[in-house]
Amino acid sequence: MRGCVLIVAGSDSSGGAGIQADIKSVTALGGYSATAITALTAQNTLGVHGVVPIAPDFVAQQMDVVLSDIGIDCIKTGMLHTADIVDAVADVLERAAPDTPLVVDPVMVAKDGHSLLDEEARAALKRRLLLRASVVTPNVHELSALCGGEPVENTDDLERVAHALCSIGARAVLAKGGHLEGETVRDVLIDADGEVEIFESLRIDTIHTHGTGCSLASGIATGLAQGLNLSDAVLRAREFVRRAIIAAPGLGAGHGPLDHTVTVQPLARITI
Repeated sequence: MRGCVLIVAGSDSSGGAGIQADIKSVTALGGYSATAITALTAQNTLGVHGVVPIAPDFVAQQMDVVLSDIGIDCIKTGMLHTADIVDAVADVLERAAPDTPLVVDPVMVAKDGHSLLDEEARAALKRRLLLRASVVTPNVHELSALCGGEPVENTDDLERVAHALCSIGARAVLAKGGHLEGETVRDVLIDADGEVEIFESLRIDTIHTHGTGCSLASGIATGLAQGLNLSDAVLRAREFVRRAIIAAPGLGAGHGPLDHTVTVQPLARITI
């Protein structure tokens, strides 16, 4: 049940999000993680203080050498930053991993408002990766941006705009409702057949949520790599993130990291 995941994303120097959170999540869920780093960031719990993109050719080379040697069962993309990097990643996927499941976390903006995906890259993401993805995992703001600024203010909007994203090419969408108001967090999954499933959990009153999106997407990718269906992979990943938030160590003066050392049941349906 190991499951090998190739993570294509940026590095977070604080260790709470990005490649670091991805590796921790995959490992905690019993998988093996390989990486292709797209950008280096200088950040802490207060925000992103600098970004240095990696040359697209070198991003592609990192992916190629891993794919040619280590059996990869699922690929997860996070921060891609520029259109050239998006295109380089998409070219490798088409050439070297056309049938490998792909989880796309469309990382666009950090919690402090720092842009992590430029305008040209957003268009490239929609053009090159949405059609290829097994599932896309946008939060409220990312979902709205991918659908031309459509407002998302409640769960009905979340489902409506997620359907719109499917209509422009996404095979499946997990629209995350954590930024909406209310005591209950609702995420909407629309699968490749158009079936809708809503996942609910009580909101946890905390500011220590740095890296939740990265951790959730990597958890889903691990489940798919291990042979879980999409619904079960989402359910297990949500429970993992929920427990990691509850156990957060309270580090830093801002949005602190999760505790990725928590464990969950290794298979299928979990009662939340």
